[in-house]
Amino acid sequence: MNRHLQILPLAVSLAIGTLSVNAATDGDTIRMLEQQLEQQRIMLEQQQQVLETMQQELQQLKTVQTEQVVKAQHHAQPRELESSAEIASNTSGGGFGFDVYGFVMADAVYDFKRVDPDWNDTLRVSTIPTQDGQYGQDGEFVFSVRQSRLGIKADYDTPVGKVTALLEGELFGVGGDAGQTTPRLRHAWATLNNFGMGQTWSNFMDADVFPNTIDYWGPTGMVFYRNQQIRYTFPMDSSEFSIALENPDTALTVGKFRDACTSAVLDESCDSALEDVIRKHNDIPDLTLRYRSDNDWGHWQLAGIARELGYERLDTGRKDSEFGWGVNASTVINTFGQDKLKLQLVYGEGIGNYMNDGGVDLAPAKNQLVGNSAEAVPILGVVAYYDHYWNDQWSSSVGWSSINLDTTKGQAGGEFEEGQIAQINLLHYPTEGVMIGGELLWGERVDVSGDDGYDVRAQLSLKVNFPRN
Repeated sequence: MNRHLQILPLAVSLAIGTLSVNAATDGDTIRMLEQQLEQQRIMLEQQQQVLETMQQELQQLKTVQTEQVVKAQHHAQPRELESSAEIASNTSGGGFGFDVYGFVMADAVYDFKRVDPDWNDTLRVSTIPTQDGQYGQDGEFVFSVRQSRLGIKADYDTPVGKVTALLEGELFGVGGDAGQTTPRLRHAWATLNNFGMGQTWSNFMDADVFPNTIDYWGPTGMVFYRNQQIRYTFPMDSSEFSIALENPDTALTVGKFRDACTSAVLDESCDSALEDVIRKHNDIPDLTLRYRSDNDWGHWQLAGIARELGYERLDTGRKDSEFGWGVNASTVINTFGQDKLKLQLVYGEGIGNYMNDGGVDLAPAKNQLVGNSAEAVPILGVVAYYDHYWNDQWSSSVGWSSINLDTTKGQAGGEFEEGQIAQINLLHYPTEGVMIGGELLWGERVDVSGDDGYDVRAQLSLKVNFPRN
């Protein structure tokens, strides 16, 4: 306000000057006009200084705002995991929004030991051999681009509410495409207001627990599953509650009886083994519930699951099922600056299909073929990581994760029983949208028989994001 009041003396001077001209001689008038012009010149220079000061302050504010945006982008997780809530509500705030995003990521890995060749560009603990020389002599160098990703998001307003759509894929082949660099669907998710259908993170999962690491597979004891589902979310201020029906998919093993002849039970000719005739049978979707609370210090989440684990025999038509259940508690705590502590504890029976690695849902209960039945396998998973940001351009993540199966008497000695992984890295963000860094990993696998194996590897990665709107 004071800057603008400086204009008032100028107006007063002009008025006084006009009256003086009418009352004075020509000489006096000239001198008075010269004095007034000098005063006006001085005041104009002062106003110019005020304008320059205001422009400098405005430029400083814009610079600070830009630095804050860049800092936030540097601190984004390289894997760019999005929570289910973010996927459902990542909109432009009205009208129509459209965004193409993704990144190219190249990995160079040196494995001091060896793992299953189909998984040699990531440390998936369940692929570590427990027999010397199982996959060849120690030492392997691997290049990979399979983490590269591309996604499309859209959102728009309609007379009945907000609509969103997400389609995202990567190049990491799994299942029948294991070991291949090939397109793979990650998300195909659509929402109308609070209702969603498609494929995205399971409602039983907390995606934000995934640490700021560069190895693809990540914590072995984490609930990590993208699933087809139908979901409804109830927003509650800074919290939300969601319920979902998810695609059932029982992970079962016939254990030590996989090669047993069916005639041992049916008194028939041995034309097939039990592994050939025992199959999963899923006719009821999994039920998942989730409550999440966001706070100034971070968030906490509690999720539960209930499922029918069905199985059948193709030769006799006999079918049966076991009940599966689980509870997943997780939190992300903001500590100092941008640092985050990430914790998860999950326990249940028959939830192996939802675990990141090594899980099995059903296994033979007894160490005998006659009169045997299936049992839901208990599982315990732990995740503990700390993401630290040294400054705007450097970060590190360190942590450990484990999974333990309370295996049954009917499981084979070479089957997975427990595993753990530990990671530490140093990542550099030289400019917006670029990350380069290295990571050291250690993993261990233990079989039902007690045989174990470990692996140590080093990874160097370069990731370049596509520019976003």
